[in-house]
Amino acid sequence: MQWCFDNFIQYRSMRRARDVREQIEGLITRVEIEMVSNASEDVPIRKAITAGYYYHTGVLSKGGYKTVKHQQTVHIHPTSSLFEKLPRWVVYYELVFTTKEYMRQVIEIESSWLLDVAPHYYKQNDLSESNKRIPKNFKS
Repeated sequence: MQWCFDNFIQYRSMRRARDVREQIEGLITRVEIEMVSNASEDVPIRKAITAGYYYHTGVLSKGGYKTVKHQQTVHIHPTSSLFEKLPRWVVYYELVFTTKEYMRQVIEIESSWLLDVAPHYYKQNDLSESNKRIPKNFKS
């Protein structure tokens, strides 16, 4: 607590960051991904998050994103670093409704990961049907 005070950092935020890191470590262990430290290699972390939030998946379509299972139109929140990037597939933590339904805490994923981490929830048809709806302005 003293270090946070001395460095103008909120102790509660640091505690939350530590808790999130521990959750990610648990997810990585659960899906048997080797845990190694490499700042440029984030795929194992994104796979672990996908394993935990596979039911919060969106795919780019006309007018924003569609949730994969329920076909609900959602958008990336304007404060997100991915707001202008528009990745093809995303996993999000929560939906917030203001003027639109927004996804918050969004990461980019690969659709193939969904079959790996949640074969009980997703079938190939869920993912291949979504692949047909690529907007004209989509950049890969």
